[in-house]
Amino acid sequence: MQSEMRILLLLLAIPIYMSFTLEDPTFKDSQLEHYTVFQAYRDQGEEAFAKLKAKDVDHFQCDILLRAFKFEEDLEVWAKNKNDSIYKLITTYKFCSNVGELGPKRKEGDKQIPEGYYILSKFNPKSTYFLSLKINYPNASDSVFADKSTPGGMIFIHGGCNTIGCIPITDKWIKELYVFCVEAANGGLEDIPVQIFPARLTDENYSLLKKQFSDPKLHDFWGQLKEGYDLFDANKNLPTYSITENGEYLF
Repeated sequence: MQSEMRILLLLLAIPIYMSFTLEDPTFKDSQLEHYTVFQAYRDQGEEAFAKLKAKDVDHFQCDILLRAFKFEEDLEVWAKNKNDSIYKLITTYKFCSNVGELGPKRKEGDKQIPEGYYILSKFNPKSTYFLSLKINYPNASDSVFADKSTPGGMIFIHGGCNTIGCIPITDKWIKELYVFCVEAANGGLEDIPVQIFPARLTDENYSLLKKQFSDPKLHDFWGQLKEGYDLFDANKNLPTYSITENGEYLF
């Protein structure tokens, strides 16, 4: 009887012991529960890790930065080790398709890709477009200038080639990009920055944009974005900024 009682107490203690010893699942663990994310790691994981390693970036402890250029239809992936300050260009994806014009998004249904400084606000492993990463449009600046009742909001970087204002990069490359971003988030990066520009804002391109578009408010807006562009271009450090109550970017 005593031996049976000891066995019973031991069995009752096992769940309590396990609750104290088992670690909580990581962000990566929870993402890998989805088959689309498993496919991403199976198909593009090794290539993603190899691209980081080629630039001496540790995928376990990396920070990621995304930069998109609407005119060139390029989406750049930059990365650095957490203890470093300088980002390195890892790879560039082409937009699979594009709609809208140069200029910021201001209303739901305008088919515009936003322009400005954003973060990824959601990982979507159940996307209609295989996998997708949500951009936090409208941000504090957009909220000042966009339509107050219907500014829009479902802006993603995603797979496939269809778009009405998002950035599609095909299923293959969204797999790789998703791996990059999961690794960064799993390593502790809470806000993955996304910078979206009308074009690469070199002095020459900015001058051409001002000649092509006559709206001085647009010139001023692009001039604000260019300040951040120039800062990053000069030192490859992530620029810090704030957004005023008037919706202006201050770097």
